[in-house]
This record gives sequence, structure tokens and C-alpha cells, in this order.
Amino acid sequence: MLQLPDRAEAVLALVDTLVPGEVTTYGDLAAEVGGGARNVGAIMRRYGHLSAWWRVVRADGSSHDPAASVPRWDEDGLAHDGTRVALHEHRVHWQE
Repeated sequence: MLQLPDRAEAVLALVDTLVPGEVTTYGDLAAEVGGGARNVGAIMRRYGHLSAWWRVVRADGSSHDPAASVPRWDEDGLAHDGTRVALHEHRVHWQE
């Protein structure tokens, strides 16, 4: 079994709560688990394949890999313009 660092486990656990039609940003995840958006990005780069990585986007709604994300966004029913998800429609806010 793969042993993950605590923060990576926390990030992936939150990503796992996202259902089709929901997205979050690296910054929103960081606000929940501590650290910064770049730290969350590094965690997703290393361990994201274990989760629904396409549901985590940059602050402007874009993906680190649009070519791979767009088909998954379509499957999830996410509104997008081909490069960016419509955050105002799909963004989950844990801290409100």
C-alpha cells in the first residue's frame, strides 16, 4: 500500500469529496489543508493520478493539461470554453 505524506492525504481526501459538476482551485485546497497553492500543485503533480485531478483547476479556471481535462469536464457536465471551467457555476467553497 502506498504511504502518503499527511498533507497529500488531506488534499486527496478533499478532492475525493468533489462530485461530477464540482471543481475547486489549488488555492482553495491550500486554504483548507494549510500551505500554499504551489504546494498543493506539487502534491497534485505527484499524487493527483490517484484522484479526480481534472476537478482541481487554477484560480482562473484553467487546467494544467487542457487536452486531457476537456473530455473529462464534458463527462462531468462542467461548463467551459475549451480552456477554462466556469468557476462561478461549479466552484465548491469549503470556507464560507
